[in-house]
Amino acid sequence: MTTTEYTAAQVTATLHGYPRQGPGRELKKAVEGYWAGRTSAESLQDTATALRRAAWQQQADAGITEVPTGDFSLYDHVLDAVVMTGAVPERHRAAFADDALAGYFAMARGTQHAPPLEMTKWFDTNYHYLVPELGPDTAFRCDSGKPVGELREALALGLAGRPVLIGPVTFLLLAKPGPGVARDFEPLTLLDRLLPVYAEVLADLRAAGADWVQLDEPALVQDRSPAELNAAARAYRDLGALTDRPKVLVASYFDRLGEALPVLARAPIEGLALDFTGPAAANLDALAAVGGLPGKRLIAGVVDGRNVWINNLEHSLATLATLLGLADRVDVAPSCSLLHVPLDSAAERGLDPQIARWLAFARQKTAEVVTLACGLAGGTGAITSQLALNASAMASRATSSLTRDPAVRARCSAVTPEQARRPQAYPERAAAQRERLNLPPLPTTTIGSFPQTTELRTARADLRAGRIDAAGYDERIAAEIREVVAFQEKAGLDVLVHGEPERNDMVQYFAERLTGYLATQHGWVQSYGTRYVRPPILAGDISRPRPMTVAWTSYAQSLTDRPVKGMLTGPVTMLAWSFVRDDQPLADTARQVALALRDEVGDLEASGAAVIQVDEPALRETLPLRAADQSAYLAWATESFRLTTGGVRADTQIHTHMCYAEFGEILGAVDALDADVISLEAARSHMQVADELAGAGYPRAVGPGVYDIHSPRIPSEREITDLIDRALRSVPADRLWINPDCGLKTRGTAEVGPALEHLVAAARRVRGGVS
Repeated sequence: MTTTEYTAAQVTATLHGYPRQGPGRELKKAVEGYWAGRTSAESLQDTATALRRAAWQQQADAGITEVPTGDFSLYDHVLDAVVMTGAVPERHRAAFADDALAGYFAMARGTQHAPPLEMTKWFDTNYHYLVPELGPDTAFRCDSGKPVGELREALALGLAGRPVLIGPVTFLLLAKPGPGVARDFEPLTLLDRLLPVYAEVLADLRAAGADWVQLDEPALVQDRSPAELNAAARAYRDLGALTDRPKVLVASYFDRLGEALPVLARAPIEGLALDFTGPAAANLDALAAVGGLPGKRLIAGVVDGRNVWINNLEHSLATLATLLGLADRVDVAPSCSLLHVPLDSAAERGLDPQIARWLAFARQKTAEVVTLACGLAGGTGAITSQLALNASAMASRATSSLTRDPAVRARCSAVTPEQARRPQAYPERAAAQRERLNLPPLPTTTIGSFPQTTELRTARADLRAGRIDAAGYDERIAAEIREVVAFQEKAGLDVLVHGEPERNDMVQYFAERLTGYLATQHGWVQSYGTRYVRPPILAGDISRPRPMTVAWTSYAQSLTDRPVKGMLTGPVTMLAWSFVRDDQPLADTARQVALALRDEVGDLEASGAAVIQVDEPALRETLPLRAADQSAYLAWATESFRLTTGGVRADTQIHTHMCYAEFGEILGAVDALDADVISLEAARSHMQVADELAGAGYPRAVGPGVYDIHSPRIPSEREITDLIDRALRSVPADRLWINPDCGLKTRGTAEVGPALEHLVAAARRVRGGVS
């Protein structure tokens, strides 16, 4: 790249958003302290303010010249948009009017008398958002206090702030009909009612000092109908025509913009932010095809905001150089909010320094953005040393023995189609399993995990600190398993679990026992609300040195005559909830993981396990956002599951589990898994998935959840009975299982005990009428 006519002052280094939690997860602790009554509302807000200001200052100190504001959230940015637009559901309005903070969290978590908003995955990420509930009677109302207040905070620090809000089209496309509203109601029909609220918000932000406002429209990277594209055109025609507003930047990310690109390019707005990483690299040619963005600002997302690998600076500079001729002004950013990556790789003291060179978390990605902005402004001569270090680190990764294992690759190459297929059809398997298991109608079970108690966390901390040895730790785990099994027997559950007390996380536990994975100590990423996870890093070829789950599953089975499920995480979820390698196709990596898990399934079966659950909650969330890319993904994703489970006998029952995603459009793939029993989230969505499965003619057993475990509410026996009755309208009794929505690890023992007792009592009540 040669020196351009740009000057450093003309190139802005910016971000779309930043991790919220703080370096020590201070936000999680403050919010949970508020919920428990240990922290006042004022103290919580003080912590939030301090975290925002520290994050902005870090960005500014690194060289970010325009910081995002409004991206910070106490729980979820879509819930913040619900508040901003006044779309609070009727059942929460009184609580919200009485105490806005308590009402905000009631929408997120529910109360004993008011269920929360439904929760699902944010596009193809593992972040969960709360789904707005709308109907034909929804009356929107402007509440710009949060975005205005946070902008003023940044301006008071002397920083240039750009408020970031969810755009009106995406807000409506993410929404669902509320309770009592016809399912065919389309929230997008409310656009003309919503736009005046956005006009008020824009005017308020301008009055507060905003020069630019970013409206995020990631829903437009999906396949959209002509009516939806027309709605987007109308929205930005009307907002662009406003006179009392800041300059408007519309942002898209996660994939190529496609048919919406010319719509936004022609809109009377001042700028676009586009993703140029992964599949979204196609935006480059598409932008050229529409004639670029003459007279507009382009924020180029050339640093991957969703993965942890260092950026190829030379490649990104080439992309930026090409973009210079396609817009009036080109600025540099990550592809999306850095919410999806951990905060700082420098905190990972335990990593091999050679491997640490390959990693970039939020702070490192911020530095990459600044470096690229300097290179765009001053040419490669301005960043010579950074380019050299970057090239050296990339070469180190490409030639490392960690990334390639010849034995693993040879085994993958030898896989045959027969290995990914169970030889018996489902009816034959079902008969063999009925004879072996002898379960009652409407059998009850849980999804796998039981509450992670303070005693368990203390035991892990004691082991790490050397206060107990491995034998002492194992005895604590054994004691917990004994207690969990005894409780399940007393409660009357039919198929038991060992409770997973030894597991820190459903992916990390396995990653720590497979070759090719790296674990972090501080790599926390928000999954939802105060739930943070540490996704492992899938860095090289995968194999299983030794059994991972057999010992504890066998121990639990020795305590009871009832079947105990072997519990594994499936290959797609192992990829989706990790930071996956980007140097080979995902299908190749999935096959490696599937073969390692296949070995574990075989060992579980050999140990006597009659029921084995292979969870794939991420199957839907990893679905490519564009329809043209989905069939290839679903082919390798379902094959990897069948490769994991295809070697078992007919009388071994294979379960799988999925949660908090929209399954309607992948029912064919759900069928293609060929699992004997599938359990799915259904409580918050009022058994919608049961109807969808029935409509698709799904032929195997189903366990639609009847207990929402993401809320502290304890469902009554009557409530669960009603959900079972609702499920029976769609699923025959001989194929219906009764279970919670998801694992119980995030709930407290005081909630789980009565909830499961109510679940068993409800199943027995209904069972009496169907047996």
